[in-house]
Amino acid sequence: MRRPGPVGGARAHWRLRKRRGGKGCRRGGRCGQARARKMDENVAEFLRRSILKIPLHVIKTILKTWDFLSENQLETINLRQRKESLAQEIILLCEGKNATLDDMALLDIVYTQVHRHKKLWDVFEMSKEPGEDVDLFDMKQFQGSFKKILQRALKNVSVNFRVDQKNAVWIRVAWGTQHSQPNQYKPTFVVYYPQTPYVFISNCPLKSTVPLLHQALKVASKHHQMVHLNLRSRHLDSLKAIVFREYNQNFDSHNTTVPLQEGSFGLDMNLDSNIILENKEEKERIQRVTQETFGTYSQPQLEFAQYKLETRFKSDISGGILADRKEPLRCLIKFSSPHLLEALKSLAPAGIADAPLSPLLTCIPSKKMNYFKIRDK
Repeated sequence: MRRPGPVGGARAHWRLRKRRGGKGCRRGGRCGQARARKMDENVAEFLRRSILKIPLHVIKTILKTWDFLSENQLETINLRQRKESLAQEIILLCEGKNATLDDMALLDIVYTQVHRHKKLWDVFEMSKEPGEDVDLFDMKQFQGSFKKILQRALKNVSVNFRVDQKNAVWIRVAWGTQHSQPNQYKPTFVVYYPQTPYVFISNCPLKSTVPLLHQALKVASKHHQMVHLNLRSRHLDSLKAIVFREYNQNFDSHNTTVPLQEGSFGLDMNLDSNIILENKEEKERIQRVTQETFGTYSQPQLEFAQYKLETRFKSDISGGILADRKEPLRCLIKFSSPHLLEALKSLAPAGIADAPLSPLLTCIPSKKMNYFKIRDK
C-alpha cells in the first residue's frame, strides 16, 4: 500500500484518534491547515449561486467592493471561462481565507446595492412622540439593538449590516423559523438613513415577520410609530429623491419658457394668420402649464400608479338595480410605464391630454404616494 503523504497521513491520524476519543491534530499543524481550507458545503453553495447570478462584466467590481479577496487574488481570476468554472475558482480562493456565511451575506448586500432595481421597495415613515428630542445616532447601538430584538424573538435569524458611501445602513435579514435554519436565498433588505424618519424595505417572504421587523427598526432608531407611505417602486434612488425632496418642484425659479418660432408646427404659412397665432399661443400655454406642473428637471422614475375607486351609484331616477345597491361600486385603475412621470409629463405637449392634467396624476411626488384610495366625501 502506498504510504500517505503529510496531509493525508495527518487526516488519517486525526480520524484514528477521533475514533479512540483523541483530540486529533494540534492546532496550527498541517492537518489544521488542510481543514481550515475546507469550506462548509452550505457556504460554498451560497457563494456558487451568488457568483452565477452576477453579470460577468461587473464581477470584478463587485468582488473588489466586497473587499474580502486581496488585489493579487483578484488579478488571478480568469474571466474567460464558463461561469461554473469561474465560481469554483473563486470558491477555492475563499476557502484559503476561511470564508463564513457572514462573509457571503456581505457579498449579497454588495450585489443588491449594485442591482437594487431588481427588488421592489416599499417606503415607510417613522415618527417620534410630540416634543421628543432628536437623538444622536450611534451605529453600534443601532446594530446591536436591532439584532438583539430579532434574535430574542426568533431563534433562527441571521442579520448583517453594511454602510454605503452615502452613510445609508443596509441591513440583510435571512429569516428562519423555530425549527428551520434561515433561508439565505430569500432575505429581506432594509435601507435606513440615520437620523431621518424614512426606511426602505424589500419584500418579506414571511408576512408573519413584518411586525417584528418594524418593531426592531422603531426601537433601534428610537422612534415610536411607523406607517407605510403607499409609495413603491423598483427604483430606490427615485423613492429617496421623492421622500427627501431632492429635486426642485418650484417652477417659479426656473423661468425657462422658450418662445416657439413660427413655422415650427409644420403648418402651411398660407393659412389664416389668426389660426397660426391661436395655435402658437395654445402651444406656449401647454408648455408653460406643463413646466409649472412638472418643472424643467427629470422626473423621479416610477413604474406605476394605482387608484382604487369606491363610489355609490348616483342618479335622479329612483329605483333600479344600481340605485338600490347598498355596497359601493369598486374599480381599480392602474397606469404603468417604464418611466411613468415622464410619460405623464409628455401627454399634453403630444396632444394626447388636455393641460393641466388631473391633480390625481400630478400629485404623486408631492404626496409621496403612488397608491391611492378614492372614496365619496
